[in-house]
Amino acid sequence: MTGHQAVNGGLTLPSPPALGGSVASMNARALLRSWRTAYRQHRAGAAAVGRQGSERARMPGAAVDAVPLPGGGLLHFARSSLLVRVTSGGAVFCGWDGAEPEPSYALAAGCPEPDTRAGLEPDKDGGWRVVSERVLVAVSRHGAVEIRTPGGALLRRQEPPRWWERAAGQEARWLQRSRLPADSRCYGPAGEISGSHRLYNLPSDGQHITMPVQWVVSDAGSHLLFHDTTWDGRLAWYPGEEGAGSGHDRAAGCEMRIDGGPLRYWVLAGGPSRILHSWTALTGAPLVPPAWAHGHHAGGIADGERLERLAAGYAERELPLNAVHLAAGPRPFAVPYVQAGRLRADGVRLVCEVAPDVPAEPGDPVYDAGAEADVFVHEARGRTAFPDFTDPRARKWWGGLYAEGAALGFAGVAHTRNEPAAFPPAARHSLDSRGGDHREAHNVYALTMARAGHEALTALRPGEAPFLLSRSGWAGLQRYGGTWTEAPADWAALRAAVRRTVGLGLCGVPFTGLDVAAEDDELYLRALQLGCLLPFVRTLSAPWEHHEPVPEHARAVLRARARLAPYLRTLAHIAHLTGAPYARPLWWHHSSHRALRACDDAFLLGDALLVAPVLAPGERRREVPLPPGRWYDTATGRAHGGGRAVLDAPLDRIPVLARAGSVLPVTGADGSVVLEVWAPAPGRTGTGALAVEDARGEVHLERFTARRTGGVTVARDDGTEPGRPVRLRGL
Repeated sequence: MTGHQAVNGGLTLPSPPALGGSVASMNARALLRSWRTAYRQHRAGAAAVGRQGSERARMPGAAVDAVPLPGGGLLHFARSSLLVRVTSGGAVFCGWDGAEPEPSYALAAGCPEPDTRAGLEPDKDGGWRVVSERVLVAVSRHGAVEIRTPGGALLRRQEPPRWWERAAGQEARWLQRSRLPADSRCYGPAGEISGSHRLYNLPSDGQHITMPVQWVVSDAGSHLLFHDTTWDGRLAWYPGEEGAGSGHDRAAGCEMRIDGGPLRYWVLAGGPSRILHSWTALTGAPLVPPAWAHGHHAGGIADGERLERLAAGYAERELPLNAVHLAAGPRPFAVPYVQAGRLRADGVRLVCEVAPDVPAEPGDPVYDAGAEADVFVHEARGRTAFPDFTDPRARKWWGGLYAEGAALGFAGVAHTRNEPAAFPPAARHSLDSRGGDHREAHNVYALTMARAGHEALTALRPGEAPFLLSRSGWAGLQRYGGTWTEAPADWAALRAAVRRTVGLGLCGVPFTGLDVAAEDDELYLRALQLGCLLPFVRTLSAPWEHHEPVPEHARAVLRARARLAPYLRTLAHIAHLTGAPYARPLWWHHSSHRALRACDDAFLLGDALLVAPVLAPGERRREVPLPPGRWYDTATGRAHGGGRAVLDAPLDRIPVLARAGSVLPVTGADGSVVLEVWAPAPGRTGTGALAVEDARGEVHLERFTARRTGGVTVARDDGTEPGRPVRLRGL
């Protein structure tokens, strides 16, 4: 380890390098100089952020009094205070030690209005409670906070927090433990949570987005907990165990340790759809990407020669191609390939990968302009400079660079390498004029970069939906764009990609997807089959660069992706209106169904489709639990039900099931939209929707109902004819 790092709010000095064994090929004096440099950095960092020193633990103590406020109240304890507020949308805010909902990088439009119908009243044993329509909040006389359903079922118990304080005016690290029902399962951005996880955005795969969001589901109900703090920390999850016979349950547990910042959190309870609707009302509605964004993207293009070969290969083989991503150059938009013009002429969009690091070379126009505007983080190490995106001046300056990309014909951007590793903890940031160091700014660096890019693209092309991807981010990323998972290096990584897509959707980021590249042909094909059923897919190696029969199977997969474009477009608008993600867990409509909660290798694509990807080499059959109802195999038309199904998974496809009664909009042979209707069970009905753009450019949802009373009929919700061709399946 070189340099220094934050550990529980302090600093750890690196050990001097060992001078034995492999030293023969190295200079001992150079090693000593390296250690002295690290020591000086440690001293400088210690002076800036404060030494660890002695600490004193503090807990809230006993309750003293309470002051009623709209939506809740302010509770005073011997050594702390707690603000409890229930908003008009049913969200619960809890802030300790005077913490308020704002300022916050997560909230989209500030704190919502309090629910004036919710009131503070005394509870048993000297505690207090806030009663509202959707949730009951009970606070014990020692500061434990219980979140309950209106009927009294316990969803979560937040134990009294503990702070470790140093000198006055310095940040105190804190600990919050929770108890949950024994049957609880917990989800975060990477999928289901188990063990211990660091809450720090890192370049390693699966750690790009580590927002402190917990989605907990149990028989008692579902709830989302969000600790609104950007500081480094660690989340540990301990599964519960239900007693057998007369045995007692062992509650599930959660432990949150944060190095500093406010101790404040939001809790949203209810069904999954209600929670996501409330969550996106707090943190912002997901951006609707342009229609072409749901097509096939090709990436990994680093030179003009490869771009030319790629364009010719797709045209020769008549394979669908909607966008090409050009690799990041030494500075933003430094990739004006001549060959790109041919793709634009064919209707293929260009996306430029953009990284925040600028070469610190006097004479470079971008560096000189940034240095003159004083928008760089001064303490960044290395030969690069990084804009301080937490500074409004830096965001405006950076956004001005995107005009060059627009002039070169780029239709969107993909931010990469934006988990900053070059900053010491003491590096100063603006934090939107509040001031602070990198310990507080690290996790939101990529989020504020996405904000700068989104604002620039919106200003450059008013009236057009911007396309923006960000490798890293934080709570609220969906306001500016989406993200992706790196190409799976092995089968375990492919399984993790499924979990991460579902987890990010539950955390409010629905537009996510997968990079596809692998040396193993079968892994490549299975990854492509999965990616083409996710909101976003990008191939880093062309299908024909693999052995047969991969190219032939890939052709069918890519064409099937193009066929689903109207459905994916509709899901994007549903996500914008309701917060419901494209990819949903199997328990989305049945959160009390334990077999569905235990499944992490299949997912729902909207309400109509169930996807069971192949995640092991040589696997040709898939067993999957089914949500209640009838499901049709879309390849064979065979109906399944009864709780579980064993499905064929030949090399050319993965199992995809359609819910009985679904009205699925797809692209027909002539390019028009066709309503593919999967027959409801006798005497039952089904629904579907289609996003339609009117003459003014406004998009609305046309809703359809399918009924089976003797025959199958399809009509709009107002009873009129569907106005589109109908193809009946499942009879």
